[in-house]
Amino acid sequence: MADLSCTAPLLIYPIILFILFFSSLHSHFDSPSPSSSPSSSLSSSTPSPPPPPLIKYFDNGNRNLSLEKKKKKKYFERMEESLAKARAAIWKAGRSRTYTPYMNESFFPRGSVYRNPSAFYQSHIEMEKIFKIWTYEEGEKPLFHSGPMNLIYGIEGQFMDELESKKCPFAARRPDDAMLFFIPVSVVNIIRFVYRPYTSDASYSRDRLQGLVSDYIQVISRKYPFWNQSSGADHFMVSCHDWAPEISAANPKFFEHFMRVLCNANTSEGFKPVRDVALPEIYVPFGMLGPPRLGHPPADRSILAFFAGGAHGEVRSILFHHWKEKDQDVQVHEYLPRNLNYTELMGKSKFCLCPSGFEVASPRVVESIYAGCVPVIISDNYSLPFGDVLEWSRFSVHIPIARIPEIKTILRAIPMQEYLKKQKLVMQVQQHFTLNRPAKRFDVLHMVLHSMWLRRINIQLPL
Repeated sequence: MADLSCTAPLLIYPIILFILFFSSLHSHFDSPSPSSSPSSSLSSSTPSPPPPPLIKYFDNGNRNLSLEKKKKKKYFERMEESLAKARAAIWKAGRSRTYTPYMNESFFPRGSVYRNPSAFYQSHIEMEKIFKIWTYEEGEKPLFHSGPMNLIYGIEGQFMDELESKKCPFAARRPDDAMLFFIPVSVVNIIRFVYRPYTSDASYSRDRLQGLVSDYIQVISRKYPFWNQSSGADHFMVSCHDWAPEISAANPKFFEHFMRVLCNANTSEGFKPVRDVALPEIYVPFGMLGPPRLGHPPADRSILAFFAGGAHGEVRSILFHHWKEKDQDVQVHEYLPRNLNYTELMGKSKFCLCPSGFEVASPRVVESIYAGCVPVIISDNYSLPFGDVLEWSRFSVHIPIARIPEIKTILRAIPMQEYLKKQKLVMQVQQHFTLNRPAKRFDVLHMVLHSMWLRRINIQLPL
């Protein structure tokens, strides 16, 4: 077993940061001071020459303890000094509602759709300056370093491929420079190549999935110091499969601080928004990076509400019971006739119903936004993507599962002026859900990275 002890206990770390946050607010940023390193107690009074690179040092067990403490102090102090400056700049922008320009700007977030536009903008700038991620090189394809690039799980592979691209500006050249560490496991590929074909009920056991990920982490924790230094709090994985949250179920204590970037962001199943990141579920067609955008102007949208999809899960069963093929205003279908086009119908609808399926997330949320259709979230425990930044109530409607029979009444009660405002804001946030390769500023991949960045620096917007 690997030594998974934590040199600088992370449980104390967030407390120190929050004390610094509130003290800086009290002084109105007149003299923001960098945060103390959580490993300052590890310093050595005995001078020593500059230590060799971190990995080489930890591979050599003959070095003395004072050099180890000095190296760790230098590593944490350097990192925390950079993060402290970023925190101060973000807090100042959030309080003053201004920002410090970084480059020739073509976009600035404005309007009520953002919880704090200035703080968000400054945070994105600080992220671009210093945020680096190291992807562990261990592991072989297809279980590691390779994910699905298309269809319903496509965002998993697209994110992995982007982060491992040599052109990615957030990829660290050395692990010593990283603020986060990526465990490049593909849950989808593990299920495809290890589990299938399913031959019995035992085939669905999560043991093999959990074992593969745990074994991988033990390998990298023996070889490198980084997992043990933080108890895994600066490590993360990315997955859009609904089995992914169960990786940590086998050993909750071991994964207590581990960041999970998941499509299945279900708060009733252990998803913790203060630690985990909600990944938008995007259906990626072959040869394209998203569905076509066939949205009509608001005046040409004749359908009040629309949904078409399989009978996956309890929520959709309830929806079908009350609305399937029963109303011309609220058009709910299980399977569309061949003469009807799914994307065109979304483009002709004012509201698009987005009920949970087998998991809380649905690609229809992003499809609705692409179509300029106001998304109607029908789920009770879904932590929506980018909720630190975006005010979802401004451009969507939430209908609890218990009120599914009232869908038509609820939507008809929304005044036209309010609908028009929501629809306009849907168009405004489209760029934040657009998949680009390579990624572009403020697109969906950058927004996911920004959500991870916020959790790394222990800031949760709005300020």
